[in-house]
Amino acid sequence: MLEVQQLTKTYESGSKSLTVLEDVSFTLEAGQTFAIVGPSGSGKTTLLGLCAGLDRSSSGSVTLNGIRLDDLDEDERAAVRSQHVGFVFQNFQLIPTLTALENVMVPMELQGQKGAAKKAMELLDRVGLADRSHHYPAQLSGGEQQRVALARAFSNSPKILFADEPTGNLDPETHDVVERLLFELNREAGTTLVLVTHDHELAAKTQRILRLKGGKAVN
Repeated sequence: MLEVQQLTKTYESGSKSLTVLEDVSFTLEAGQTFAIVGPSGSGKTTLLGLCAGLDRSSSGSVTLNGIRLDDLDEDERAAVRSQHVGFVFQNFQLIPTLTALENVMVPMELQGQKGAAKKAMELLDRVGLADRSHHYPAQLSGGEQQRVALARAFSNSPKILFADEPTGNLDPETHDVVERLLFELNREAGTTLVLVTHDHELAAKTQRILRLKGGKAVN
């Protein structure tokens, strides 16, 4: 499902260069759960962005669901994300002018799927927010917003889900609810999960862990 080979990312700034990720390799099978952990600045979010085709590596390769992302331009990578990828972010990234229901419908409508409203409502019900479907993000708590974001992430039946600190902004009780839903929805859908987290307890619930330090994979 995801094959990463000798991935390196270097940023150039004038005469200086900064390597934030160096020679990272791993392979994930379909349905596996995988955590990327490490201190701030270790390259976790950079690696996630490269794996999802949000950015292009300096060297190495990423193959997602049999598609080599390095060979694609920005529009082609966006099409791959639309078709195969779901995202959950620490800061929710809901569209403020859309209701919870409309936010969940967006990925399906972009793909031209029929019955988007019905499926979106089923997903909101699954995360316990059917009664909040017509509320806007500003009317929802942080935990409720993240549950809407989870429903949206699964709405286009992604092959792989990238979650960047999905519980990072939540209080302990809400953290537990979102964590449980994340793993339950992932298991039910048979999705591959790639999780970036500072939370070692959360990481320990995945099948595999990659530790980064200074941009390199460490044991």
